[in-house]
Amino acid sequence: MAKEAEGGSSALAKWVHVLADEPRFLMLLPGLFWAGNAIVARSIAGEVPPIGLAFWRWTVAAIVILPLAWRHLRRDVPMMLASWPIMLLLTTLGISVFNTFLYMAAHTTTAINIVMLQTAMPIVVVLATYLIFRDRVSPLQAFGILVSLAGTLVLTAHGDPAILAHLDFRPGDLWMLAAVVSYAIYTALLRLRPAVHGFSFAFASFGLGAMLLLPFYVAETVLVGPMPASPGSLMAIGYVAVCASILAYMAFNRTVELVGANTAGLTVHLIPVFGILLAVLLLGERLEAYHALGIGLIASGLWLATRSPKPAAL
Repeated sequence: MAKEAEGGSSALAKWVHVLADEPRFLMLLPGLFWAGNAIVARSIAGEVPPIGLAFWRWTVAAIVILPLAWRHLRRDVPMMLASWPIMLLLTTLGISVFNTFLYMAAHTTTAINIVMLQTAMPIVVVLATYLIFRDRVSPLQAFGILVSLAGTLVLTAHGDPAILAHLDFRPGDLWMLAAVVSYAIYTALLRLRPAVHGFSFAFASFGLGAMLLLPFYVAETVLVGPMPASPGSLMAIGYVAVCASILAYMAFNRTVELVGANTAGLTVHLIPVFGILLAVLLLGERLEAYHALGIGLIASGLWLATRSPKPAAL
């Protein structure tokens, strides 16, 4: 019995290692979990303060991942301390700023506008990698990005181009645009992260991100109100901490390692795809022809872009 259990455990570990090296699988996870994050943020926008949600998201995520990171930290802490400027910059951009701005946007704009502005992320990532590192995309990657972008526009517009021409832009859109720029720069700079274990990097990022948000959380608690301890808010924190933080971020960071920032940025285009699938499965909504067209374009764009995994440098 013990040998069978050991064999099953080793087989599972083997599959985990295989999947950890498969970018097309890893790219699915952030899109799935971030689609849920957008739904959660919008659904509790009137109940949970945005900075409070962000602070407890990263605090809980750091606590949950600590047991996994513990055995790696003794070796990795000196390297992360030696690289504290880039650690601080990455944490500020990708952890503290991006998610807080997204939650603030959810209070003052529509879900469709949030999705629309997020579709620009891969283009902004390409621009950031060019401006910072002088990277360029191959023609196949560029074509894949454009095809995938077309798919997200089809989904966002419900197959009707007139909808895009009559979008109602609101103050929260500026928060979302700033969030997109912040995460694009984070994605471009990930190549500079210290060469430490993924669990160590995640724990340090989550913990530092929560510390950076702490003074703003205290100010929000005093000026706006405390974080409610309702069942809805606790479930929301649990989801965004485990799924939208630990699982999504580790999968995204690994994707950047495998295929580069420009291609990894396309995971954002999967957010509306999974949003639609979740609505069909959980809310009983119907699939329409434009859903199939949009999802098909996004899938084709991802396939084309991942055929050129390494960005070329000038």
